[in-house]
Amino acid sequence: MNDLLRISLCMIVKDEQETLERCLSSVQGIVDEINIIDTGSTDKTKQIAEKFTQRIYDFPWIDDFAAARNFAFAQATEDYILWLDADDILEEKDRLKFITLKQQLNKGTDSVMMPYHLTLDNKGKPGFSLRRNRLVRRDCQFRWEGAVHEVLIVSGTILQSDIAITHHKKEMHTDRNLRIFRQRKQANLTFSPRDLYYYANELRDHDFPEEAAATYEQFLATKQGWIEDCFHACMGMADCYSKLNLEAESVRALLLSLKYGTPRAEMCCRLGLIFLESNRLEQAIYWYNTATRLGRPDQYLGPIVSDYWTWIPHAQLSICYDQMGQWAKAQLHNEMASFHNPEHPGIQNNRKYFGQKIIEMTLSASLSL
Repeated sequence: MNDLLRISLCMIVKDEQETLERCLSSVQGIVDEINIIDTGSTDKTKQIAEKFTQRIYDFPWIDDFAAARNFAFAQATEDYILWLDADDILEEKDRLKFITLKQQLNKGTDSVMMPYHLTLDNKGKPGFSLRRNRLVRRDCQFRWEGAVHEVLIVSGTILQSDIAITHHKKEMHTDRNLRIFRQRKQANLTFSPRDLYYYANELRDHDFPEEAAATYEQFLATKQGWIEDCFHACMGMADCYSKLNLEAESVRALLLSLKYGTPRAEMCCRLGLIFLESNRLEQAIYWYNTATRLGRPDQYLGPIVSDYWTWIPHAQLSICYDQMGQWAKAQLHNEMASFHNPEHPGIQNNRKYFGQKIIEMTLSASLSL
């Protein structure tokens, strides 16, 4: 047992009275020091924080998340730094695994990368997740970069852990990040390749598809982006071109993703949908079938939408085969979709529909004898 290893928790917060106590309660037995950096709360955030720590600091907000994160890290005094947002928690099973990690972690480990579950289905299984460097050695002095969608730059020995951090928050869509990017652009500040990627995401999410597509293209042209960002830039670019009714450009963007690795289910299913919507069923079937044969996405560090890797391609194949009148195949793929998502109402309705089709087909065949 490693009795000497100690952990500082570092958080930046603002108006988090609804979530902060839940977050801090979930790290009991894990952290030895809690540093709360408040960027201008007007609610009871500080009073809640005082239940857990006296290490509460004010940091004037300057539209720069990396600056706030780096200030937070500078307050840490223990061996390792854990960072969380106020709407993150460790589920009990992950809290217990974290305690074990703390007891067993080799002090030569520079960073521990953990899954980050951003959405959960009604059974608590992750629907959208990615991996982040979550626990880092303080004496490595790793730094955050990026005013918006900041990233912690790490190196050295990195441990891949299955301890998950789970995001629990009602989504509130604001234009804060887009506003910061536009201000930086207006001030002629230099955008890193990563800045361009996230700026394009903000433009897409706020319904500026033409400008977003151009910014994705600009990002990819730098040839300096992280491979995961390059792949997802292709996906985002395809979404923008689809919204602009530029099908050929959308297909080009999806196929461009193959420049950054082998096919992924997200790309295959989006290609399949383009062909399905234009009634090119053979092509749609090819891409949906490809998606079903890719295995698990565990090798990827970027965002993963698990539905594309499980039930969606089978559900879409069911639609394709139904339109071709191949009801036995349609029924088979609907059942395969049901294996992954048995409570989906569309899958349940299709089970009844295909069951009746098979009965009708069998009865018709017997009457013709």
